Amino acid sequence: MQDNRRKIIPYNPRLKEFARQLRNNLTKGEIYLWLQLKGKQMRGYDFHRQKPIDEFIVDFFCHELMLAIEVDGYSHTIPEVIDKDEIKDRRLRELGVFAMHIDDVEIFENLPNVLLQIEKYIDDYE
Repeated sequence: MQDNRRKIIPYNPRLKEFARQLRNNLTKGEIYLWLQLKGKQMRGYDFHRQKPIDEFIVDFFCHELMLAIEVDGYSHTIPEVIDKDEIKDRRLRELGVFAMHIDDVEIFENLPNVLLQIEKYIDDYE
């Protein structure tokens, strides 16, 4: 396991207030997943909601795992949004962060499988 606790992840301070607003207005899919991630429930790893990284905000982030989890709803099928997601993912990779995309329908219909995907990432990481 790598030690990423000391690795500095840059962020735009102007995004902090917007991130706070997003935390107060989670989508239903984000709420369902957050209930499984909060309080170090995922194998003892600390996840944060709506975390600013560089010029972006990711839905969930674990610094120790360098893992961003993005809950993708219908809007992520729109070409402009797909392009923005690709730019965001590319920048996250440059920073050493892996972006895992999870369809919100999958969260509602098969949450155990979503949690297994996250656990598999952790197994591979460790």
